[in-house]
Amino acid sequence: QLQACGGGLVQAGGSLRLSCAASGRTFSGYDMVGWFRQAPGKDREFVAALSWTTLYYADPVKGRFTISRDNAKNTVYLQMNSLKPDDTAVYYCAASLYYRASYSYLPSYDYWGQGTLVTVSS
Repeated sequence: QLQACGGGLVQAGGSLRLSCAASGRTFSGYDMVGWFRQAPGKDREFVAALSWTTLYYADPVKGRFTISRDNAKNTVYLQMNSLKPDDTAVYYCAASLYYRASYSYLPSYDYWGQGTLVTVSS
């Protein structure tokens, strides 16, 4: 029901915008949407979340990444600027039918996209 795209290879300092499209349900039907990432050999970790108009970011991406949603296009975005090699990971979008205070925890989300690979070269 969620499909992420927009990943690719970019040099350090560059930018990418990831998109997450929903099918079967509009994003307006989700109270909370988020992005997570999983680097090789590491656990999946929280990146950013959006609940209505409140934004949440992991410390490593604050000031560089921006999460947004366009209900008219039924799409959630993750704008990533000033990318670093440490940002290399598979990025996943996720959605929850209800707001949960534990927005950075994987079990808080009901639906997941398949992931898109972001590789940042030094």
